[in-house]
Amino acid sequence: MNAGLQLYLATLVVYFAVYAIAAMGLSIQYSYAGVVNLAFIIFQAAGAYTAAVLTLGPDTRIAGFQTYILGYELPFPIPLIAAAGVGALLSAAVGVIALKKLRRDYQAMAFLVLSVIATDLVTNLKGLFNGQAGLALIPPPLQNELGLSYGDYHWAYAIYAIVLTALVYGFCRWLGSSPLGVSWRATRDNESSAAALGKNVARVRLSAMAVGGALAGLSGAVLVQFITVWEPNSWLFPETFVLFTALIVGGLGNSKGVLLGVLAVPILLLQGPSFLPEFGRTGLVDSLEWVIVGLVTLVFLWFRPKGLLPERPRRLDMYRSTGLRALLRPRPNRDAKGPPA
Repeated sequence: MNAGLQLYLATLVVYFAVYAIAAMGLSIQYSYAGVVNLAFIIFQAAGAYTAAVLTLGPDTRIAGFQTYILGYELPFPIPLIAAAGVGALLSAAVGVIALKKLRRDYQAMAFLVLSVIATDLVTNLKGLFNGQAGLALIPPPLQNELGLSYGDYHWAYAIYAIVLTALVYGFCRWLGSSPLGVSWRATRDNESSAAALGKNVARVRLSAMAVGGALAGLSGAVLVQFITVWEPNSWLFPETFVLFTALIVGGLGNSKGVLLGVLAVPILLLQGPSFLPEFGRTGLVDSLEWVIVGLVTLVFLWFRPKGLLPERPRRLDMYRSTGLRALLRPRPNRDAKGPPA
Protein backbone atom coordinates (compact mmCIF):
# COMPACT_ATOMS: atom_id res chain seq x y z
CA MET A 1 0.00 0.00 0.00
CA ASN A 2 1.53 3.30 -1.08
CA ALA A 3 1.91 6.28 1.24
CA GLY A 4 -0.80 8.35 -0.45
CA LEU A 5 -3.43 5.66 0.01
CA GLN A 6 -2.42 5.18 3.65
CA LEU A 7 -2.84 8.89 4.33
CA TYR A 8 -6.23 8.86 2.61
CA LEU A 9 -7.44 5.91 4.69
CA ALA A 10 -6.18 7.47 7.91
CA THR A 11 -7.98 10.69 7.00
CA LEU A 12 -11.22 8.77 6.38
CA VAL A 13 -10.92 7.15 9.81
CA VAL A 14 -10.49 10.55 11.47
CA TYR A 15 -13.43 12.02 9.56
CA PHE A 16 -15.57 9.04 10.51
CA ALA A 17 -14.71 9.62 14.16
CA VAL A 18 -15.44 13.36 13.93
CA TYR A 19 -18.78 12.82 12.21
CA ALA A 20 -19.69 10.05 14.65
CA ILE A 21 -19.03 12.21 17.72
CA ALA A 22 -20.97 15.11 16.22
CA ALA A 23 -23.85 12.88 15.08
CA MET A 24 -24.16 11.34 18.54
CA GLY A 25 -24.42 14.85 19.96
CA LEU A 26 -27.13 15.78 17.45
CA SER A 27 -28.87 12.48 18.18
CA ILE A 28 -29.17 13.43 21.85
CA GLN A 29 -30.78 16.72 20.88
CA TYR A 30 -32.99 15.52 18.03
CA SER A 31 -33.53 11.77 18.38
CA TYR A 32 -33.87 11.73 22.17
CA ALA A 33 -35.19 15.17 23.13
CA GLY A 34 -36.95 16.15 19.90
CA VAL A 35 -35.05 19.44 19.41
CA VAL A 36 -34.74 20.27 15.70
CA ASN A 37 -31.42 22.10 15.97
CA LEU A 38 -30.64 23.47 12.51
CA ALA A 39 -27.77 25.48 14.00
CA PHE A 40 -25.87 22.44 15.27
CA ILE A 41 -22.82 23.14 13.13
CA ILE A 42 -22.12 26.45 14.93
CA PHE A 43 -21.41 24.54 18.14
CA GLN A 44 -18.91 22.36 16.33
CA ALA A 45 -17.34 25.53 14.94
CA ALA A 46 -17.23 27.05 18.43
CA GLY A 47 -15.26 24.03 19.64
CA ALA A 48 -12.91 24.25 16.67
CA TYR A 49 -12.20 27.95 17.18
CA THR A 50 -11.74 27.42 20.92
CA ALA A 51 -9.19 24.65 20.43
CA ALA A 52 -7.42 26.73 17.80
CA VAL A 53 -6.97 29.93 19.82
CA LEU A 54 -5.90 27.94 22.88
CA THR A 55 -3.03 26.29 20.98
CA LEU A 56 -1.90 28.86 18.36
CA GLY A 57 -0.11 31.17 20.78
CA PRO A 58 -0.05 34.99 20.44
CA ASP A 59 -1.15 36.40 17.10
CA THR A 60 1.92 38.67 17.10
CA ARG A 61 4.14 35.68 16.38
CA ILE A 62 3.71 36.24 12.63
CA ALA A 63 2.78 39.92 12.39
CA GLY A 64 -0.02 40.67 9.94
CA PHE A 65 -0.66 37.04 9.04
CA GLN A 66 -3.76 36.44 11.16
CA THR A 67 -5.46 38.07 14.12
CA TYR A 68 -7.57 36.39 16.78
CA ILE A 69 -8.57 36.61 20.43
CA LEU A 70 -6.87 34.87 23.37
CA GLY A 71 -3.83 33.27 21.76
CA TYR A 72 -2.67 30.77 24.36
CA GLU A 73 -0.43 27.70 24.10
CA LEU A 74 -2.14 25.29 26.44
CA PRO A 75 -1.01 21.64 26.56
CA PHE A 76 -3.12 18.71 25.43
CA PRO A 77 -5.87 17.85 26.44
CA ILE A 78 -6.88 21.22 27.95
CA PRO A 79 -7.98 22.73 24.59
CA LEU A 80 -10.10 19.62 23.97
CA ILE A 81 -11.86 19.95 27.33
CA ALA A 82 -12.31 23.69 26.87
CA ALA A 83 -13.86 23.15 23.42
CA ALA A 84 -16.43 20.76 24.88
CA GLY A 85 -17.18 23.23 27.68
CA VAL A 86 -17.66 26.14 25.29
CA GLY A 87 -19.94 24.02 23.11
CA ALA A 88 -22.06 23.11 26.12
CA LEU A 89 -22.32 26.68 27.42
CA LEU A 90 -23.10 28.14 24.01
CA SER A 91 -25.72 25.47 23.34
CA ALA A 92 -27.40 26.13 26.67
CA ALA A 93 -27.40 29.89 26.01
CA VAL A 94 -28.90 29.42 22.54
CA GLY A 95 -31.42 26.96 23.97
CA VAL A 96 -32.65 29.56 26.45
CA ILE A 97 -33.40 31.86 23.51
CA ALA A 98 -34.80 29.33 21.04
CA LEU A 99 -36.60 26.73 23.16
CA LYS A 100 -38.74 28.75 25.52
CA LYS A 101 -42.21 29.89 24.45
CA LEU A 102 -41.76 28.67 20.87
CA ARG A 103 -43.38 25.77 19.02
CA ARG A 104 -41.08 23.16 17.56
CA ASP A 105 -41.39 24.49 13.99
CA TYR A 106 -40.62 28.00 15.21
CA GLN A 107 -37.71 26.64 17.22
CA ALA A 108 -36.18 25.17 14.05
CA MET A 109 -36.51 28.55 12.32
CA ALA A 110 -34.95 30.33 15.31
CA PHE A 111 -31.97 27.97 15.24
CA LEU A 112 -31.51 28.55 11.50
CA VAL A 113 -31.57 32.33 11.94
CA LEU A 114 -29.05 32.13 14.78
CA SER A 115 -26.68 30.09 12.62
CA VAL A 116 -26.82 32.72 9.87
CA ILE A 117 -26.16 35.50 12.40
CA ALA A 118 -23.19 33.60 13.88
CA THR A 119 -21.66 33.03 10.44
CA ASP A 120 -21.98 36.71 9.50
CA LEU A 121 -20.48 37.87 12.80
CA VAL A 122 -17.42 35.64 12.58
CA THR A 123 -16.93 36.51 8.91
CA ASN A 124 -17.10 40.28 9.36
CA LEU A 125 -15.38 40.69 12.74
CA LYS A 126 -11.80 40.04 11.65
CA GLY A 127 -10.34 40.57 15.11
CA LEU A 128 -12.35 37.65 16.47
CA PHE A 129 -11.10 34.69 14.42
CA ASN A 130 -9.40 36.36 11.43
CA GLY A 131 -12.64 36.90 9.52
CA GLN A 132 -13.26 35.25 6.16
CA ALA A 133 -9.68 34.00 5.86
CA GLY A 134 -10.02 31.90 9.00
CA LEU A 135 -7.26 30.40 11.09
CA ALA A 136 -4.27 28.38 9.88
CA LEU A 137 -1.12 26.68 11.21
CA ILE A 138 -3.00 25.20 14.17
CA PRO A 139 -0.51 22.85 15.87
CA PRO A 140 -1.54 19.19 16.06
CA PRO A 141 -1.47 17.77 19.59
CA LEU A 142 1.71 15.99 20.77
CA GLN A 143 3.22 15.90 17.29
CA ASN A 144 6.67 17.01 18.44
CA GLU A 145 6.55 14.94 21.62
CA LEU A 146 5.77 11.70 19.78
CA GLY A 147 8.49 12.21 17.17
CA LEU A 148 6.61 10.24 14.50
CA SER A 149 6.84 10.62 10.75
CA TYR A 150 4.07 12.41 8.88
CA GLY A 151 2.30 9.20 7.86
CA ASP A 152 2.73 7.48 11.21
CA TYR A 153 1.36 10.51 13.04
CA HIS A 154 -1.77 10.41 10.85
CA TRP A 155 -2.41 6.82 11.90
CA ALA A 156 -1.68 7.60 15.54
CA TYR A 157 -4.20 10.44 15.37
CA ALA A 158 -6.73 8.13 13.70
CA ILE A 159 -6.39 5.60 16.53
CA TYR A 160 -6.75 8.38 19.10
CA ALA A 161 -9.91 9.64 17.35
CA ILE A 162 -11.43 6.14 17.26
CA VAL A 163 -10.70 5.57 20.96
CA LEU A 164 -12.35 8.90 21.75
CA THR A 165 -15.35 7.90 19.62
CA ALA A 166 -15.66 4.61 21.52
CA LEU A 167 -15.70 6.49 24.82
CA VAL A 168 -18.37 8.88 23.55
CA TYR A 169 -20.38 5.92 22.23
CA GLY A 170 -20.33 4.22 25.63
CA PHE A 171 -21.26 7.48 27.34
CA CYS A 172 -24.23 8.03 25.00
CA ARG A 173 -25.43 4.45 25.43
CA TRP A 174 -25.37 4.85 29.20
CA LEU A 175 -27.00 8.26 29.07
CA GLY A 176 -29.77 7.06 26.76
CA SER A 177 -30.87 4.40 29.25
CA SER A 178 -30.47 6.63 32.31
CA PRO A 179 -33.37 8.45 34.02
CA LEU A 180 -32.33 11.60 32.16
CA GLY A 181 -32.59 9.74 28.85
CA VAL A 182 -36.07 8.54 29.81
CA SER A 183 -37.02 12.15 30.53
CA TRP A 184 -35.72 13.21 27.13
CA ARG A 185 -37.86 10.61 25.39
CA ALA A 186 -40.90 11.57 27.44
CA THR A 187 -40.65 15.21 26.39
CA ARG A 188 -40.03 14.16 22.79
CA ASP A 189 -43.03 11.84 22.55
CA ASN A 190 -45.58 13.93 24.45
CA GLU A 191 -44.45 17.08 26.18
CA SER A 192 -47.91 17.74 27.63
CA SER A 193 -47.95 14.36 29.36
CA ALA A 194 -44.37 14.85 30.55
CA ALA A 195 -45.30 18.24 32.01
CA ALA A 196 -48.36 16.69 33.69
CA LEU A 197 -46.04 14.18 35.36
CA GLY A 198 -44.01 17.03 36.85
CA LYS A 199 -41.23 17.28 34.26
CA ASN A 200 -39.89 20.74 33.47
CA VAL A 201 -39.91 20.35 29.68
CA ALA A 202 -37.76 23.42 28.99
CA ARG A 203 -35.13 22.36 31.54
CA VAL A 204 -35.03 18.79 30.22
CA ARG A 205 -34.48 20.01 26.67
CA LEU A 206 -31.84 22.47 27.83
CA SER A 207 -29.92 19.56 29.34
CA ALA A 208 -30.06 17.78 25.98
CA MET A 209 -28.86 20.95 24.27
CA ALA A 210 -25.91 21.23 26.66
CA VAL A 211 -24.82 17.59 26.31
CA GLY A 212 -25.21 17.64 22.53
CA GLY A 213 -23.36 20.94 22.30
CA ALA A 214 -20.48 19.56 24.34
CA LEU A 215 -20.09 16.67 21.91
CA ALA A 216 -20.32 19.08 18.98
CA GLY A 217 -17.53 21.21 20.45
CA LEU A 218 -15.45 18.11 21.10
CA SER A 219 -15.84 16.96 17.49
CA GLY A 220 -14.81 20.39 16.23
CA ALA A 221 -11.67 20.32 18.36
CA VAL A 222 -10.70 16.85 17.11
CA LEU A 223 -11.21 17.96 13.51
CA VAL A 224 -9.40 21.30 13.66
CA GLN A 225 -6.34 19.82 15.36
CA PHE A 226 -6.13 17.31 12.52
CA ILE A 227 -6.67 19.53 9.49
CA THR A 228 -4.87 22.51 11.19
CA VAL A 229 -7.09 25.13 9.48
CA TRP A 230 -10.61 26.47 10.06
CA GLU A 231 -12.64 29.17 8.30
CA PRO A 232 -16.32 30.20 8.05
CA ASN A 233 -17.01 28.15 4.92
CA SER A 234 -16.24 25.02 6.96
CA TRP A 235 -19.43 25.32 9.00
CA LEU A 236 -22.30 26.30 6.75
CA PHE A 237 -25.83 24.85 7.00
CA PRO A 238 -25.30 21.90 4.59
CA GLU A 239 -22.96 20.31 7.15
CA THR A 240 -25.85 20.13 9.63
CA PHE A 241 -28.02 18.66 6.88
CA VAL A 242 -25.46 15.86 6.39
CA LEU A 243 -25.68 14.96 10.07
CA PHE A 244 -29.49 14.93 10.01
CA THR A 245 -29.38 12.66 6.95
CA ALA A 246 -27.01 10.28 8.75
CA LEU A 247 -29.47 10.04 11.66
CA ILE A 248 -32.43 9.44 9.35
CA VAL A 249 -30.61 6.74 7.38
CA GLY A 250 -29.08 4.97 10.38
CA GLY A 251 -32.12 5.16 12.62
CA LEU A 252 -33.24 7.58 15.28
CA GLY A 253 -32.88 6.96 18.99
CA ASN A 254 -30.01 4.45 19.04
CA SER A 255 -26.25 4.86 18.98
CA LYS A 256 -25.64 1.90 16.65
CA GLY A 257 -27.87 3.54 14.07
CA VAL A 258 -25.82 6.73 14.39
CA LEU A 259 -22.58 4.90 13.55
CA LEU A 260 -24.22 3.10 10.63
CA GLY A 261 -25.66 6.35 9.29
CA VAL A 262 -22.29 8.11 9.55
CA LEU A 263 -20.62 5.29 7.67
CA ALA A 264 -23.30 5.37 4.96
CA VAL A 265 -23.72 9.12 4.42
CA PRO A 266 -20.64 11.27 5.16
CA ILE A 267 -18.12 8.53 4.40
CA LEU A 268 -19.60 6.50 1.52
CA LEU A 269 -22.09 8.84 -0.16
CA LEU A 270 -20.04 12.03 0.11
CA GLN A 271 -16.78 10.33 -0.87
CA GLY A 272 -18.25 8.22 -3.68
CA PRO A 273 -18.60 10.97 -6.33
CA SER A 274 -14.92 11.91 -5.96
CA PHE A 275 -14.01 8.60 -7.64
CA LEU A 276 -16.19 9.31 -10.70
CA PRO A 277 -14.50 10.48 -13.91
CA GLU A 278 -15.02 14.13 -14.82
CA PHE A 279 -17.95 14.77 -17.13
CA GLY A 280 -20.17 17.71 -17.99
CA ARG A 281 -19.33 21.22 -16.85
CA THR A 282 -16.64 21.93 -14.28
CA GLY A 283 -17.81 21.20 -10.74
CA LEU A 284 -20.71 18.96 -11.78
CA VAL A 285 -19.21 15.84 -10.21
CA ASP A 286 -18.57 17.66 -6.93
CA SER A 287 -22.17 18.88 -6.77
CA LEU A 288 -23.50 15.35 -7.30
CA GLU A 289 -22.77 14.45 -3.68
CA TRP A 290 -25.45 16.86 -2.46
CA VAL A 291 -27.91 15.59 -5.05
CA ILE A 292 -27.30 12.03 -3.88
CA VAL A 293 -27.63 12.94 -0.20
CA GLY A 294 -30.88 14.78 -0.88
CA LEU A 295 -32.36 11.88 -2.83
CA VAL A 296 -31.34 9.38 -0.15
CA THR A 297 -32.99 11.53 2.50
CA LEU A 298 -36.25 11.67 0.55
CA VAL A 299 -36.23 7.93 -0.12
CA PHE A 300 -35.78 7.10 3.55
CA LEU A 301 -38.40 9.62 4.65
CA TRP A 302 -40.89 8.08 2.22
CA PHE A 303 -40.19 4.37 2.50
CA ARG A 304 -38.23 3.78 5.70
CA PRO A 305 -38.67 6.74 8.06
CA LYS A 306 -37.38 4.73 11.04
CA GLY A 307 -34.01 4.13 9.35
CA LEU A 308 -31.94 1.00 8.91
CA LEU A 309 -31.82 0.32 12.67
CA PRO A 310 -35.12 1.52 14.14
CA GLU A 311 -35.37 2.56 17.75
CA ARG A 312 -36.48 -0.34 19.90
CA PRO A 313 -39.60 0.27 21.96
CA ARG A 314 -38.74 0.53 25.63
CA ARG A 315 -40.96 -0.82 28.38
CA LEU A 316 -40.31 0.21 31.93
CA ASP A 317 -40.97 -2.58 34.39
CA MET A 318 -42.98 -0.36 36.69
CA TYR A 319 -44.43 -3.28 38.59
CA ARG A 320 -41.06 -4.64 39.63
CA SER A 321 -39.49 -1.26 40.40
CA THR A 322 -42.32 0.29 42.38
CA GLY A 323 -44.17 -2.65 43.87
CA LEU A 324 -47.31 -1.89 41.88
CA ARG A 325 -47.63 -5.50 40.82
CA ALA A 326 -48.81 -6.48 44.28
CA LEU A 327 -51.19 -3.54 44.44
CA LEU A 328 -52.73 -4.15 41.01
CA ARG A 329 -52.97 -7.95 41.27
CA PRO A 330 -56.65 -9.01 41.57
CA ARG A 331 -57.46 -9.94 45.16
CA PRO A 332 -60.03 -12.51 46.27
CA ASN A 333 -63.29 -11.30 47.80
CA ARG A 334 -63.10 -12.58 51.38
CA ASP A 335 -66.82 -11.96 51.94
CA ALA A 336 -67.83 -14.21 49.06
CA LYS A 337 -68.44 -17.93 49.64
CA GLY A 338 -66.41 -20.56 47.89
CA PRO A 339 -62.83 -20.63 46.74
CA PRO A 340 -61.27 -17.38 45.49
CA ALA A 341 -61.44 -16.74 41.76
